Amino acid sequence: MKQIALAITGASGAQYGVRLLQCLLEGGHQVQLMVSEAAFEVIEIETELRWPRELTELQSQLDQQYQLAPGQLRIFSRQQWLAPVASGSSPLDAMVICPCSGGTLSAISCGASNNLIERAADVVLKERRQLIIVPREAPYSQIHLENMLKLTKMGAVVIPASPGFYQQPSSVQEMIDFIVARILDQLGIAQTLLPAWDGVE
Repeated sequence: MKQIALAITGASGAQYGVRLLQCLLEGGHQVQLMVSEAAFEVIEIETELRWPRELTELQSQLDQQYQLAPGQLRIFSRQQWLAPVASGSSPLDAMVICPCSGGTLSAISCGASNNLIERAADVVLKERRQLIIVPREAPYSQIHLENMLKLTKMGAVVIPASPGFYQQPSSVQEMIDFIVARILDQLGIAQTLLPAWDGVE
């Protein structure tokens, strides 16, 4: 089982982050979750979920929803500077920011570390661990593109939330699963959401 830091920020596409969280928890992986203030707003707008902003309440809700083992999911606030993800000594395998807002992308690319999400990403980069960023914006400005290129050169993997259609999706859920499957593939986590491409006869 892997230890994954998952940050959900305020870009559109909250469904991607929520579905990824579900897959990681149901797979038995340990997740350290961070949700920005803007992400709570987007989750309410884009989904039927009502995540309480009080983190102890959210912890209890998700523990019950997924029948989690003690400690499998830990939730941290944006100013919780003593969280494990803020230190390079934490045994973290990877971090995923899904979706990643343009502001978060910019802050990480210049090492701002103004909150725990940005600090955790900075730690992952300096420790040469896996950082996966899932931007959801259209169109991209030159600033967005330069920031993505900069982070790619640092070793991060950028997976735009742009689902493919060669699998002929029949629902929004299948398009969400397309992106989540690609993230899980990058993490080296087995998934059954999207079969491997086997060519066309």
